[in-house]
Amino acid sequence: MGLLDEVLAMAGGTQHASALNAILSLINSPQVGGLAGLQSMFQQGGLGHIMSSWIGTGPNLPVSGNQLQNVLHGGALQQAAQQAGMDSSQFTNTMSTLLPHLVDKVSPNGQLPDASALQQMLKGLAAGRS
Repeated sequence: MGLLDEVLAMAGGTQHASALNAILSLINSPQVGGLAGLQSMFQQGGLGHIMSSWIGTGPNLPVSGNQLQNVLHGGALQQAAQQAGMDSSQFTNTMSTLLPHLVDKVSPNGQLPDASALQQMLKGLAAGRS
């Protein structure tokens, strides 16, 4: 089972595949700046402890769609929602399910991978293989 399949299975099924691809695009957008940029956005939005739980080896704390909209406001979020074929609210609600699993899977040792390792993981994830 590839990394994409694992994330989708954890989140409840393959109907979220287009949303997962849009999430990957959003994370890699210049407005977010990869997982390190996402982590910074969460910290600035007062939700750093939530993302830290996804990176760490303990249980993942939940995040709501509204919390994601507050952290990820802007054009990149709207563009990702359009890419997924959803409105912003629907997309962030789906993202609230997928993002914790995604971050958890790419940080299996409790640390974010370096940029080159992350790019390889995300390419594999987008291609549906680990």
